[in-house]
Amino acid sequence: MADETTLPQDDNLTADPNHVAGEMADADGETTDPNMTATGAPAPEGTRTDAELADLKDKYLRLAAEFENYKRRTTKERIELFKTANQELMTALLPVLDDFERARNATAATEDANAVRESIDIIQNKLNKTLQQKGLTAMEAKGGDFDAELHEAITQIPAPSDDLKGKIVDVVEQGYYLGDKVIRHAKVVLGQ
Repeated sequence: MADETTLPQDDNLTADPNHVAGEMADADGETTDPNMTATGAPAPEGTRTDAELADLKDKYLRLAAEFENYKRRTTKERIELFKTANQELMTALLPVLDDFERARNATAATEDANAVRESIDIIQNKLNKTLQQKGLTAMEAKGGDFDAELHEAITQIPAPSDDLKGKIVDVVEQGYYLGDKVIRHAKVVLGQ
């Protein structure tokens, strides 16, 4: 009898052991199973999870760097916005400053108090108009009810009339709104 080790090799016996009958192989002889390595053996589970972990870490690092860049950029834009907002207000106030200089020069030699008062009134009106264009509005407090969110009570005095009891009798320092926001509370005197 012949020795089994000396049998001639048949080409069909050396085919890929993982190849199932009836399954199409790729042109290069590899299957399309994603769990298979290039050698045809199943990929170890640890290698695949390590690759996924490395990919997720990379995505996380990129996202974190992108967020840091976003924070830095928005902070810089905010600082620039504040600078330009101040510049716009200062540019609007320059004509008022020029008017003060002209009034001072014009009234330096005069002793007429009415001329000085008139020039101050003109400049104050121009300043108020400029600030109103920028959104500043004065509070109307005198004679109204006290509101702790808008007013700051300095003192209380006896009310000059019964209808002013518990109301604002006098305004010591004017309060202001910028848009809808209170930027300075009015300092008021209450009647008791």
